[in-house]
Amino acid sequence: MTAKPALSIQQKRDFYRDGYVVLRGAVSEGLVEAALGRIGRAQKGENLGGDKAMTDLLNASSVAPALRDAMGEFDAPTACQVGVIKRSPVGDHFNNLGYRDKDMPYYGAQTHMDGAITIAMPQGVQRGTPEEIYHRYFASGPRGDLGRSPDVMGDNMVPLFEDPAMTLGLGSFTAFVFVCLTDQTRPGCGQTALLRGAHHEMEKFFRWQYETNGCLGPEGPGWPRLNHDAPNRCGLVYLPEAVRDKFVDETSERTPDGKRWPQPTQILMSPGDACIAMYHIPHSGTRNEHGERSRKNIIFRIRNKKRQPDKVVNGVTDHPDRGQQGEWLEYEAGNDPWERSKRAMCDMWSEWDGMAEVVAAERAREAAGAARSAG
Repeated sequence: MTAKPALSIQQKRDFYRDGYVVLRGAVSEGLVEAALGRIGRAQKGENLGGDKAMTDLLNASSVAPALRDAMGEFDAPTACQVGVIKRSPVGDHFNNLGYRDKDMPYYGAQTHMDGAITIAMPQGVQRGTPEEIYHRYFASGPRGDLGRSPDVMGDNMVPLFEDPAMTLGLGSFTAFVFVCLTDQTRPGCGQTALLRGAHHEMEKFFRWQYETNGCLGPEGPGWPRLNHDAPNRCGLVYLPEAVRDKFVDETSERTPDGKRWPQPTQILMSPGDACIAMYHIPHSGTRNEHGERSRKNIIFRIRNKKRQPDKVVNGVTDHPDRGQQGEWLEYEAGNDPWERSKRAMCDMWSEWDGMAEVVAAERAREAAGAARSAG
């Protein structure tokens, strides 16, 4: 008797289309309560990312077989991001996009791709040329003034560039898993928001970048690192304009400067629900204006084992081609990790082994529809 797959065919079709799938009740009440209890007992400043109560949310739940069914083999996480967003009113500070928090629509969503450097955003309007602002901003990071270099690290401990040649401005992996520990069944409770369907556009954009000059991510073609037209003149460009413009129209909300912003889908979940999402899908945390308590999501970043079989990925890093603190790792002769990652970024389904049949069928259906429209 054939075992029932962890994801249904319809769930896989939805995953192909949307870039994410929510698994209701995938994590038992006991695992949820154990994680909440551990968070409640945490000492001030204690890092719970490697605590077994956190990693069990994936390793000991039905999320692991579901992910393995869709993606393939991966390292069992030994760490995670404990994503706590406290209840807070709208703020007046400049966010990472260089805009006032109070001016950002959609509960302050800063929709972005993972794997990019972040340094504390200047809270005053920056002066000087774009080159001067760039230099000053990246010199303010934890390693000081190293110039434009792959050794520059952000406050999030992500490198400015992944590779020595500075052709890859993003770290990458295969899948996100977001495990919900608190009630997020209505908007405005700090939940994760995803730009539904944008994974397809990101893949197309990466392919265009690669075909243009082989440089992917920020500072590659069509993706400047900083937005000097932002109110503070030093906003991070979290998404290339060619992608974000596909998701704005006359109904999109604006900031005071008239710029329209894509409306992400807030992922509404109850404690014990889990969301599996593509690396390629732009996403954001949101402001917790209406929640009755701090929002708690436990976030895992997973890479298919076949990209680098001899490297262990801990489950939290968004730049696994380098060490957690940006260390340079050793690779055998002939193994170019950055080229492998570029290929995976340009072919996002290549690391989703259990999705192959569904992807082929959906692409065939799309091609047939396009042919009918052209005819």
